[in-house]
Amino acid sequence: MTSKSIQPMAERLPDGNMQALQQFLNQSPWDPLPVRRRIAERLCEAVRPEVWVVDDVSFPKCGTASAGVARQYCGALGKRAHCQVAVSVHAATDLASWPLEWDLFLPEEWAGDQRRRRRAGIPDEVTHVPKTHLALGLLDRLAGQGMAVPVIVADAGYGRSVCFRLALEERGWSYVLAVDPKEIARSAAAEPYQPAYGGLGPPTPPRYRVAPRPLPGLVDDVVAFEEVAWRQGGKGTMTARFAVLQVQPPGKEASRTIQEHVGGRSCWNGVLPLKTLLVEQAEEAGEPTGYWMTNLPATTPIADLVRWAKMRWRIEHDYRELKHGLGLDRFEGRTWRGWHHHITLVTAAQAFLTLRRLGPKAQTPA
Repeated sequence: MTSKSIQPMAERLPDGNMQALQQFLNQSPWDPLPVRRRIAERLCEAVRPEVWVVDDVSFPKCGTASAGVARQYCGALGKRAHCQVAVSVHAATDLASWPLEWDLFLPEEWAGDQRRRRRAGIPDEVTHVPKTHLALGLLDRLAGQGMAVPVIVADAGYGRSVCFRLALEERGWSYVLAVDPKEIARSAAAEPYQPAYGGLGPPTPPRYRVAPRPLPGLVDDVVAFEEVAWRQGGKGTMTARFAVLQVQPPGKEASRTIQEHVGGRSCWNGVLPLKTLLVEQAEEAGEPTGYWMTNLPATTPIADLVRWAKMRWRIEHDYRELKHGLGLDRFEGRTWRGWHHHITLVTAAQAFLTLRRLGPKAQTPA
């Protein structure tokens, strides 16, 4: 969808006009949101997704004029570099996956630079917010369109945010999010105690005697691992050893949310809510190799938890096709509107290919 690809496109059309195509992409006022909405509806009608995957993708840039470009971590290069970063939500099943929504991350340095914003055509209402906030906005938009929200999956970049996890819970959504091993929690058996009242001021709230520990410290010999298979890979069935246990993650945000629900600090017994922790340990590994936090009950079949946790692999296929086959990262325009037009047209092309590949496999929900 760049100037390099628009020219051959125009040459293939009977009345191809390269200038008109460039204007349609970069300056035309058409709204991309209804187009992306219809694409999402059409794909979800054809195949009911098991999960929605929240992710972000980077686009390396040589200059600094393109909307949202800044020196930041660039996943495409594996280091800090000048790039744009987009947050996305993908629907996925074992059969297929496809993008549902996108937004462009605006770094803090762009927030108050009015001259730079005007040149890139960034709307006044667009401000700098964390990627987790962008993701929540995309999820809210999709849910507001009447789409059923399945289990939400994301890597540790989102899973480590307690605020993000709580926001999903407040909306009544289920999640299976990767978390860092250094995240701390207490065992399910830990209980707070009530210090004796000293007679002055309000009573001291309940507190735990045992400090929280990093997740590896909670996985001991008592935890039972079992072998679980989750999909067929190029070299056969993919399996590993997994265990499920309950933990109590600490945090001011979690405590504040509970106090609001029970009527204040004085009404809270100090017990933090239990969360389910999925732990992976490869056969040849001496210690766990992966952790996922979920608000689903520990009685959820472990095969389901593993399949959802591992479903993120599907969107790597999306990126491979979107980038190498459809030009996702080849947009040479600089404007906010142009980027959204480009990403929408690439999404439409990928949706077309997905539906063609599915053919009779597509299952329309009853």
